[in-house]
This record gives sequence, C-alpha cells and structure tokens, in this order.
Amino acid sequence: MRFAVLPLAGLLLAGCASADEPAAVVITPSNTTGFAGTSLDEPLPKPDVTLTDTKGKDFNIAEDTKGRVTALYIGYTHCPDVCPTTMADLSVAMGELPQDVADQVDVVFITTDPDRDTPKAIGKWLSSFTWDKAIGLTGDFKDIKSASDTVGIFIDPPVKNKDGTVTVEHGAQVILFGADDQSDLIFTSGFEPQDVAHDLQRLVEQQ
Repeated sequence: MRFAVLPLAGLLLAGCASADEPAAVVITPSNTTGFAGTSLDEPLPKPDVTLTDTKGKDFNIAEDTKGRVTALYIGYTHCPDVCPTTMADLSVAMGELPQDVADQVDVVFITTDPDRDTPKAIGKWLSSFTWDKAIGLTGDFKDIKSASDTVGIFIDPPVKNKDGTVTVEHGAQVILFGADDQSDLIFTSGFEPQDVAHDLQRLVEQQ
C-alpha cells in the first residue's frame, strides 16, 4: 500500500538512504479546515501494534498513547538527511508549545531499520535533539510494516548493498492524531515547526 490514505493527492514516494540520495516528498492538496496540516479524506486509527521501546519494554502504540494527542513519524537513525531533519523540526515544534500543552502530547518514532536500530541506539539518537522526550520504538520488521500499513506510510525492508552501505526507503510523513485516537492530519518532510505546533495545540484544545 503506497499511501492509499491520500487518494486525491498527487504523490511521490518519499525515500531515505544511507547513500547520497535526495528524499522526495508527498505533494498534497491544500486544506481549508483551519489546520496547517493537510486533511485526509478518511481518518486513520492509531496502529494496534506492540513494539519495543528504548527501555526494552513492550509498547502498544494504540493502547499506550490512548486518549493522547500524538505525532507519529517512521524513519531510521542512520538516515543522513530527512529523518534527523524531521525529528529536529518536531523537537522545535514541541519546544514552542506551552509546557502544560506539551505534557499532553506524545511524539512516537518508529524505526524502519530494526537490525541496526536497537533500543539503545534509538534512545541515544533521540536524546541528541533539543526536545528529547520522544518515544522510540523498534521490533520485528513485519510488525513495523503492520504499523506503517495502518497509517498508509510506505516502507521497504532495508537492503544491504555490495559496497556495505544500506539503503532504506520509507515515506517521509508525520501524522497527527487527536485525543479520539483518530487522525485526519498529515505533514510532509520540510514542514514549518510552527505549523505543527499550531495544530498540536489545537488538537489538545479540542479534547
């Protein structure tokens, strides 16, 4: 499923690799809902998938973020471009929220490269950002794929090249869920942190 949740959008698959490959972005229509993010035609549920967090404990995405506004991003720590940029932008967005609002928001990062992205590696990577409270998750690739399929984000298994590099392709979208555990908002890579902060605050206020 290559982003079937956006049936009306013009689409380029987003990618990210350990080689020098530019990341493409999804081209989506503008919306008139008052949110900065792009509205989806059909709400997306949070993935009911259990993965492993940075402390080595089970974490069910749907259950453990139930009733909380959530930003979800799928990428990997060895990514040289779009992933660190996106997480840095999310970090800035969270830092712009009033503390009482930020306390009501979860940021969830799921790796697409579980062989290299151990809980410890993800924890170290996430701690490098200004806002370092994101929930990092890894697990079996089939479970990660199940989570990405739920929200319509394309991912492929990592491919090890002959020169030793690893190519990892995945969508470069951030999905925002409201407190009802459904989402109809999406941001593509390259978003303005202020726009994400605006939408997160609105979602919290709508609870």
